[in-house]
Amino acid sequence: MNDLTQAELLRYSRHLILPEVGLEGQRKLKNASVLLVGTGGLGSPLALYLAAAGIGRIGLVDYDVVEDSNLQRQVIHGTDRLGELKVESARRRMLELNPYIRVEAYNEVFSAENARDIASGYDLLVDGTDNFPTRYLINDLAVLTGRPFVYGSIFRFEGQVSVFDARRGPCYRCLFPEPPPPDSVPSCAEGGVFGVLPGTVGTIQGTEVIKLILGIGEPLIGKLLLYDALDMTFQTVTLRKNPRCRVCGETPSVTELIDYEQFCGVPARGAHPVSGIAEIEPREAARRLAQGAPVGLLDVREPVEQQISTLAEAVLIPVGQIQQRMEELDKSREWIVYCRSGVRSARAVAALQAAGFRASNLRGGINAWAEQVDPEIRKY
Repeated sequence: MNDLTQAELLRYSRHLILPEVGLEGQRKLKNASVLLVGTGGLGSPLALYLAAAGIGRIGLVDYDVVEDSNLQRQVIHGTDRLGELKVESARRRMLELNPYIRVEAYNEVFSAENARDIASGYDLLVDGTDNFPTRYLINDLAVLTGRPFVYGSIFRFEGQVSVFDARRGPCYRCLFPEPPPPDSVPSCAEGGVFGVLPGTVGTIQGTEVIKLILGIGEPLIGKLLLYDALDMTFQTVTLRKNPRCRVCGETPSVTELIDYEQFCGVPARGAHPVSGIAEIEPREAARRLAQGAPVGLLDVREPVEQQISTLAEAVLIPVGQIQQRMEELDKSREWIVYCRSGVRSARAVAALQAAGFRASNLRGGINAWAEQVDPEIRKY
């Protein structure tokens, strides 16, 4: 793979005339290998630009399929790919863009059990995920195997990017020694995400990957880049290596990959982490309401979501306000609590039960109600 063909010379000609890249740099890209974990919002621009740059071997890890709600931001996929495995959809698009690269697809959950095998032989690890267990796993794998980890995350209108390389600076655990409480950070499915945001953040991550391979510029090692799309501002925060870090510190206690779902207290696959709560199926809830049972409906979504769909006579208290507004609820009644899909409402039910309320989580949320009870209600 050392030499570039005539077709590749033409394809990468705008790289070749850059003194910082040139022929030797393009050969480095062709001989490099990058493992991208996640082919969603962040993974879409990452995969496209890494492929376009001519990185010779790119691995894709994901376990999901393309859904309608992905297409607002996951631009590597198309309407004609709905229901297709994300790794296969992304692989096909990347090879359409650049047939001179090799793309390997791993349709599985990236876990402590398979991470070493999947990542074997790749030079860099890139985070295109949306959950904390996988992020800590990628970090620890990078530290334990002496590789850099290009990190990115997004939330609503804000994004973060850094390069964690424990050989030259801090790791992700130096910045975040412990994961946040399980119910403190909503996912994109719960909190929403500005459609173009992952494009901006993912492209910056791709820039860092290519700089690392070429050995040019100053990578974001020891720096955290903060981006606010609403203000259109960038800030850079200096990070320090933590000598007491559990994985890259002077006396590390994490020397092997661990159970990251247990460590973070949340699953990596999107199911809600709350256990021990009462749940009720939509059809059963509808039957009880029709019979005039003394139950009330509690909607814990944001007010803007009621513009899309709602259930009649539901009380609206967003999940973030439950603790402060419980006194508004009649404690003698039983409450059926719902959100879009049952994740936020599960947390609300746990809080209500702890306060002595009788409450049940509407399994699957209002979207499940639309599927099972009232097809006139719009899903989102």
